[in-house]
Amino acid sequence: MGATREGGATNNAITGGIFFHAVIQGRDITVQLPQAVDPALAGLPKPASAFTGRARHVERLLADLAPATVDAGGQSTVLVSAVSGLAGIGKTELAVQTAAQALRQPGWFPGGVLFVDLFGYDPERSLSPERALEGLLRALAVPGEHIPGGLEDRQRLYRSVLAAYAREGRRILVVVDNASTTAQAAPLLPTDGITAALVTSRHTLDGLDARLHDLDTLDTAFSTAVLDRALRHARGYGDTRFTDDAEAATAIAELCAGLPLALRIAAALLAAAPARPASSLAAALRAEHTRLDKLARPDRAVRAAFDLSYQHLTPDQARLFRLFPLNPGPDLATDSAARLADTGPDRAEELLQHLAEAHLIEPASSWGRWRMHDLVRLYADEHGRTHATPDQRDNARTRLFSHYQDATRAADTHLDTLPGPRAPRFPDRAAALRWLDAEHANLTATATAAPALGHPAITTSLTSHLAQYLSYRRYFDDWILLTTTVLTICREADDRHGEGQALNSLGIALAEVRRFEEAITAHARAATIHGELGDRQSEGTMLTNLGLGLAEVRRFEEAVSAHAQAAAIFRELGDRHRESQALNNLGLALREVRRFEEAIGAHTEAAAIFRELGDRHREGQTLNNLGLALREVRRFEEAVNAHTGAAIVHRELGDRHREGKSLNNLGLALREVRRFEEAIGAHTEAAAVFRELGDRHREGQALGNLGLTLREVRRFEEAVDAGTQAAAIFREFGDRHGEAQSLNNLGLALREVRRVEEAIGAHTEAAAMFREFGDRHREGQALGNLGLALREVRRFEEAVDAGTQAAAIFSELGDRYSEGQALNSLGLVWAEGRRFEEAINVYTKTAAIHGELGDRQTEGMVLNNLGLALREMGRFEEAVDVHTQSAAIFRELGDRHRESQALNNLGSILREVRRFEEAIGAHTQAAAIFRELGDRQREEATLVLRADAQRALVEPS
Repeated sequence: MGATREGGATNNAITGGIFFHAVIQGRDITVQLPQAVDPALAGLPKPASAFTGRARHVERLLADLAPATVDAGGQSTVLVSAVSGLAGIGKTELAVQTAAQALRQPGWFPGGVLFVDLFGYDPERSLSPERALEGLLRALAVPGEHIPGGLEDRQRLYRSVLAAYAREGRRILVVVDNASTTAQAAPLLPTDGITAALVTSRHTLDGLDARLHDLDTLDTAFSTAVLDRALRHARGYGDTRFTDDAEAATAIAELCAGLPLALRIAAALLAAAPARPASSLAAALRAEHTRLDKLARPDRAVRAAFDLSYQHLTPDQARLFRLFPLNPGPDLATDSAARLADTGPDRAEELLQHLAEAHLIEPASSWGRWRMHDLVRLYADEHGRTHATPDQRDNARTRLFSHYQDATRAADTHLDTLPGPRAPRFPDRAAALRWLDAEHANLTATATAAPALGHPAITTSLTSHLAQYLSYRRYFDDWILLTTTVLTICREADDRHGEGQALNSLGIALAEVRRFEEAITAHARAATIHGELGDRQSEGTMLTNLGLGLAEVRRFEEAVSAHAQAAAIFRELGDRHRESQALNNLGLALREVRRFEEAIGAHTEAAAIFRELGDRHREGQTLNNLGLALREVRRFEEAVNAHTGAAIVHRELGDRHREGKSLNNLGLALREVRRFEEAIGAHTEAAAVFRELGDRHREGQALGNLGLTLREVRRFEEAVDAGTQAAAIFREFGDRHGEAQSLNNLGLALREVRRVEEAIGAHTEAAAMFREFGDRHREGQALGNLGLALREVRRFEEAVDAGTQAAAIFSELGDRYSEGQALNSLGLVWAEGRRFEEAINVYTKTAAIHGELGDRQTEGMVLNNLGLALREMGRFEEAVDVHTQSAAIFRELGDRHRESQALNNLGSILREVRRFEEAIGAHTQAAAIFRELGDRQREEATLVLRADAQRALVEPS
């Protein structure tokens, strides 16, 4: 060794493999590596065989460990990577697996690896940086007598040795495992710009200037793979207990909550008992109070791993950690944690951040929300129970539950559709909804858990104030769960009034998931209870809801009775708002029994009351229903206005579901006034809304209506597709009535694309289903359509039979309009079978019916068909008369297209009776209209007919 002084600086050069203590006195150290002494650079633990689910993490770490390069911006690759995560999450195994792969990469780490476990969380075995450096220097072949005594000196020598290895092309990988603090790990990290390091810790060590990697739990698929691989490794490939019982394997994976330590212990438990089935272990782990006890082996345990992290918490951190599991839901907001710990939000956030840095909790889906691993929750709850008195655990739970109750009550005021005071806790409805959306799972879990914890009033209050929200967001399963819980509470307390209210709420939720018979039972029982108690207002409410349930199972007469009783009660009590609700529902039931004028009156009165009271939401609903009733009496323009108004109201209020219903009904009304493109747009938008909201049933309704409208504009293939989708949806839901309607409509589209046999099958099935339900009206419609399809394949006798049955049904029901439609279709069948006398008789009767009804358009169409039949029988003068009437009707209605068709037919018959000049005039008018409408094909055909008439006029007879 030699030393020189230049300008007052001392430089030391060490050669020959012998290190002396005195060398560290110099400021700069030059190390030449020994040739004779082999360093211990192969101390990496053996990688586990059952390693899976971490490929992405290994890939990222390997990218960090690759030999350093400098990019165009002068930035070198990452040299220090820090992996952090919960105890037992697999940090060490990830580091070991990554290091093993890195060592196999040619030229990456020819110098080998240094591995040191700092035992940072074990107070008895924790290594100080000085002790760790001593071990590392010995591994680097530095003799003990030459290792300096102080931290700074050891650190300088250690880094100099690593740099010397790097200079000679023998780059080393340093793995520092289980560091508890930045101060414990930092002295062990290289600084030469070439040597790489991996650090693991249960804390996020953001002071190391390292690339940070957070490790999460494994998903179920990877968890079951770990279980299977670990068992096979221990017992041989033939041990297939996990693969033989996939259900038990999944259950164990979920009970271990994806924690690799717990999964390996579970596999070891089975390995130690070769005859034990996986289902037995799954059953043992299901008991929460003993799960941590079960997840233990003599050499390792989940609880012991958590103990080491818990011991590092301050008293305030530990208290919040112990209180955290009191929240019954999946995560906890910072303001909720503040109530739980009885501290301010800032202090709560500080404590939560520390717990997150220790990976005892983790951030949830959005900032300001925190969650806890399932096994950590069990561990924290154990400690919470043992510290119940000093932590004032019961008081903490009461504070949290009261916080949820108060905030929910405040949010509910913003969801109320009636004008009134709004709680200042939330600035507006949107903010209230955001809070409810974020806390929904917590509120539901709290309401469910509260009775067993001595807080039944919390359950009752939360259920009451969540009802509007659960309905708005369509969380009906939660609503059923909560109301069932409240029902049990009321019955145990012999609270008959509360029981009636709970039954009513339960019935509403059951109806929304189409469990109508159960809903009817609940509402009927509720109405009886409140009638016995003399609570007239509640009795009226229950009768209203009973009527709704009865209508859903098509017991319409009973529904009319229930709604009429409800309306009378509310009118008697002077409760205008509930009276209007009952009237609206009465209108719906009246429409179903075809008492349309009464239905229109009920809806009109209800809408006026809602408008007067400022209840925009229910005004929109009632306008929608009014439109349906108006459509039934063919007041289509008024129906369009009503449905348009409803859609606007619901869009303004952000009620997407009811907006979808209004759009669907608007499409139906627009179709009736032949505004087909607008109708297609409305139905398409409605189907999209229902699809987005997951309401498959109403999506099917919208698709069925879309198919009918597409047929009107001759987009038949699209109509078939929409109808097929609709029928499939209703079949999926077991809605036989809806399926039957879809099949009937689908048959119409199939007929248009010449898939007539399929159309016949669809109409036949639909008619049979309607007959089964006792829906005579729709059975008649299906039979009428079946007759038209049978006519297409010239099965005239069957077609006549179907049409005759349809007409008879409508006559029996007193539905003159539908009877006329059926007779018109029957006339087409008679005419197609060349039985013109029968056709003439039917058409004559049909024209009279529609004339009596004031349905001028259908009357004109039937007269046109009658004229064609009369012509076939040589009754030309009568034919001229009815075609003239038909053309006049269409001219009066402004239906130019049908007017031109009637004129054309008139001209052809006038030729037959040699009234050529009149024929020429009729064809000329028809051609002009076709030209005006842009129908070139019919214009040219009409001009040919006119030319024939002109030739006949000048040629001798």
